[in-house]
Amino acid sequence: MWEVLVPLDIEPVLPNFGAECSGLDLTGPLSPEDIKAITDAMDRYGVCIYRNTGLTDAQHVRFSRNFGYLEKVPVKEGQKLRLPFRELFDASNLTLEGNITRDPRAIEYRKGDRLWHTDSAFMRKRTSYSLLLAHEVPRKGGATYFADTRSAYEDLPQTMKERLEGLVGVNSLWWSRKLAGADIAEEEIDRSFKAKHPLVHNHRGSGRKALFIAAHTMDIEGMPHEEGRALIRELIEHCTQPQYTFRIHYRPGDLVIWDNLCSMHRGGEFDYENEKRDMRRTTVREGTEPHTMDEPEDDPFTELFAHIPRTVDFAGRARSSRSR
Repeated sequence: MWEVLVPLDIEPVLPNFGAECSGLDLTGPLSPEDIKAITDAMDRYGVCIYRNTGLTDAQHVRFSRNFGYLEKVPVKEGQKLRLPFRELFDASNLTLEGNITRDPRAIEYRKGDRLWHTDSAFMRKRTSYSLLLAHEVPRKGGATYFADTRSAYEDLPQTMKERLEGLVGVNSLWWSRKLAGADIAEEEIDRSFKAKHPLVHNHRGSGRKALFIAAHTMDIEGMPHEEGRALIRELIEHCTQPQYTFRIHYRPGDLVIWDNLCSMHRGGEFDYENEKRDMRRTTVREGTEPHTMDEPEDDPFTELFAHIPRTVDFAGRARSSRSR
């Protein structure tokens, strides 16, 4: 079941989680056998690292389309983007001009990335793969840490597995930003959009059960706030024990692919005010077909960010909270 096709060379990081992969040129067209080798490695290891890929922005987007529909960054009329494709999410600390940002709201917003999270858990349509490409990295720090939510689930006591059966998490982007220190009233979060997802699900690629929970999970449906949030903290602490985690240090050109449906991750600290970190991410929607270009009348990120709390509105995308 877990045999990965040649020509992909694989060096596992942990026995069943994380792998350094090589042997394929990702900049050009790939055969169905190549794509199967990549997805087989992802199904087994959850996180795969490809060093010194040489990918351009256009090649990054084209390669990512092999795995499904790519979400698009939110836009507002008249707003400029730093990157040339809406499929590229800007995970940097840079302004439109490529300088280090000094905007306190942008800095505050990005602090949430240093909490353990899964990309887009706050959306109704979940993310499967995230593909993060390093363009410029700090001299020290700036790693990404990953946690294995399949092995962590399997190691839970049976009593906890039974307790989690059927429970549903309530997820909000603004909750994780509040946890990271943003000044957002909980009443405002309660009025904003929230997505509901089961805390435990069957990971399609491997057939193994996995936890789906992290910093965006603010409550458990039907459970009092205090009890639910205590359980959320307990599960995150369990998943992020050393035996389930590792970190990746980047060099320019490195690409990391992770499966949000069987992992969680967080960004590492670096000198945010003095060191540039230019990272660009594509995001694949769960359950969509390879090479999908468009989904009609569907732009959920723009809809979500049309109602961004004013305290973290570093791009001028939102209405004033007083006008609601």
